[in-house]
Amino acid sequence: MGPLNGLKVLDLTRVLAGPYCTMLLGDLGAEIIKIEVPVKGDDSRHFGPYQHGESAYFMSLNRNKKSVTLNLKTEKGKEILKSFIKQVDVIVENFRPGTMEKLGLGYDVLKEINPAIIYAAASGFGHTGPYSKRPAYDGVVQAMGGIMSITGQEGGEPTRVGPSIGDIGAGLFTAIGVLAALNHRNETGVGQKVDVAMLDCQVAMLENAIARYVVTGSVPKPSGNKHASIVPFEPFHTSDSQIVVAVGNDQIWKRFCQVADLEDIMALEKFATNPERHNHYQELRPKIAEKMKEKTTKEWQKILDDAGVPNGPINHIDEVLEDAQVKARDMIIEVEHPKAGKLKMPGVAIKLSETPGEIHSPAPILGEHSSEMLKKFLNYTDEEIEALHAEGVL
Repeated sequence: MGPLNGLKVLDLTRVLAGPYCTMLLGDLGAEIIKIEVPVKGDDSRHFGPYQHGESAYFMSLNRNKKSVTLNLKTEKGKEILKSFIKQVDVIVENFRPGTMEKLGLGYDVLKEINPAIIYAAASGFGHTGPYSKRPAYDGVVQAMGGIMSITGQEGGEPTRVGPSIGDIGAGLFTAIGVLAALNHRNETGVGQKVDVAMLDCQVAMLENAIARYVVTGSVPKPSGNKHASIVPFEPFHTSDSQIVVAVGNDQIWKRFCQVADLEDIMALEKFATNPERHNHYQELRPKIAEKMKEKTTKEWQKILDDAGVPNGPINHIDEVLEDAQVKARDMIIEVEHPKAGKLKMPGVAIKLSETPGEIHSPAPILGEHSSEMLKKFLNYTDEEIEALHAEGVL
């Protein structure tokens, strides 16, 4: 059933940031009514790869949802949406700011219909500020938010982070905003607007880059795989692959040196503390790198695990799917889709002891639940629904 059981969410989102947010809410038990454009549907239905004609991209982001087609450019479509607003708790959209207002469906209109509504809007630059109306995608906000400027090999070109963290970060922050607004509503009965910008989220995730610049005046640059301020904290080549060693404090450094046969450098003052190791990085790294090549990755894993030194191999995606810990935590699950068949996808990352989330249904076929939802929430008859199809409203 999930901790959000009973929560009703109207999902007007498409592609990634918004669908990721509503997927999280659906995984935790909310009923997600996904509103899609008739015939075409969510843009991501047309993104590969495909399995039996169905987009795996779309299916991986839209599980636990019910699809209703609705043409919001028609007056009847708008009236149906407004009728839904009376019945739901949350509406989520990720249109460019101003789009919903042009349709006559902005927050100021919808809150008059349902003052308790939580209206969540995820967009590239937010609903205020000079960039508000500009379009954006993940790569744009990764570039503008500074993350690309500190990612990549030392001395190399700024590099986009592999996963679409511009979108995913906004999806996560939007879900948090919805839950915060719901808590406030539970206390006061009053809804509110949640305005999340992808660019804001990128700035919020810069971690220590801003702190380093503000304190030192030096503009952070790409530094490869090493940590900007902790040493050693990076991958090393072994005799057969690579392993990441993360020496997060001086006690771990001592344990690492003891088991890695580096006791001769452990006591040296220039390596004894993290600030000193950082200052003498160019001298220290080759000493560690030479030692790490003496054993295989698996041998080092056993040695370092036994010593309590954080470490891990650099897994490729196929290895991630077969990892024992990932499997034990149900982080790769198989969902059966009526057209595409079985598809593996990430599981629910939030583990709750009393009300666990779950994946109870695959991504919907376009318009699969139009009749069901119109009957359940708005008491439409079969004849009325047929007429709406004929008019191009559904």
